[in-house]
Amino acid sequence: MNIPKKAILQKGRGKTRKLAKLEYIYERESRYFAQVAESVKDLALKEIQDLGGKNTQTVFRGIWFEADKSTFYKIVYMSRLVSRILVPLVEFDCQDKDALYKGARTIRWEEFLTTKKTFSITANVSESQITHSNFAGLRVKDAIADYFRDRTDRRPSVDPEAPWIMINVHVHRDRATISIDAGSGPLHKRGYREARVSAPMQETVAAAIIALSGWNGKEPLLDPMCGSGTLLCEALMHYSRIPAQIFREGFGFERLPDFDTREWESVKTAANQAIRPLPKGLIQGSDIDDTAVEATKINLMGLHYGAEIEVSQADFRERNPLENAVIITNPPYGIRMGKDLDMKLFYKDLGLFLKEQCKGGTAYIYFGDPSFIKNVPLAPSWKKNLEIGGLDGKLVKYQLY
Repeated sequence: MNIPKKAILQKGRGKTRKLAKLEYIYERESRYFAQVAESVKDLALKEIQDLGGKNTQTVFRGIWFEADKSTFYKIVYMSRLVSRILVPLVEFDCQDKDALYKGARTIRWEEFLTTKKTFSITANVSESQITHSNFAGLRVKDAIADYFRDRTDRRPSVDPEAPWIMINVHVHRDRATISIDAGSGPLHKRGYREARVSAPMQETVAAAIIALSGWNGKEPLLDPMCGSGTLLCEALMHYSRIPAQIFREGFGFERLPDFDTREWESVKTAANQAIRPLPKGLIQGSDIDDTAVEATKINLMGLHYGAEIEVSQADFRERNPLENAVIITNPPYGIRMGKDLDMKLFYKDLGLFLKEQCKGGTAYIYFGDPSFIKNVPLAPSWKKNLEIGGLDGKLVKYQLY
């Protein structure tokens, strides 16, 4: 006997979806989740609030916030400090694999993809009876595949590299949340990095350092060991108000059933029109390595006003004095240094450079290895832990007289 296939629901619009009671958590509550590193959570909270997020609530490694549709699009497009933004679809009790499978099947997956599209799943479990993240991801993958197979005899494929849509599964204390990744991937990937040197700084780390420095463009900014230029790029984007995701080609929120193209284009246009010019020479960079200088110039090339940043090959010890400036740098360490350099002498020289060549200024030095802080012959104004982007270092402020 032929068993009829279950009907595939066509994408609804407006009242049709509401009458069918197909609203998801984000639709009912306008609630979203921003993943952030613990050490920059306060900064990210202020950023989300400044961009219009309401009723914020901080939790471990994240911030819940509420936003209308245009504000949500704006936060995804503009945030410099958030790692990912998730769009929650369903939440349910989940004490075993069967409950996870059943919960995943309650989602009308045809509203998000077809059998010709691809998807990927990121899963994380903690303090739950399900103990393996990969296993949780596989159960949700099976649920999606079976959901389509029951209705069409076909199923969408998994593509971990460049999927049509990215699905997030979070199980904590036997409570599961299934979400869509609003940015279709980590938001630190800005898209301007065409060239790199060894061990480049992650973009969200650089953005956090710029934010912690409080630099507002009233004084010139110098990075005397610029590497591939990530700090310079983030300083430019901060000053010129360049949206963090201006180069991103696609967003996960475009896959949502209630995606509003006109609203998104309006948000994007307003943000792009707010970009302002960078005065020539306000931001400067240099590096002793000609390969690093070339990489920096290539990475700046694609950014608005990147040509206004002065980049030169120079040993910081031999630079001309730059007084009343803000110095922000991530001195090379570990893999970026090689094994032959006397690190204690290097940091002593850095301290003397700041003291003698940068009078009247302020320096913010990121130490990937905090044990070398004691080798800088200057008294710190403050030290802040910065555990983000796979790094566990300290940012140190020095007031230069």
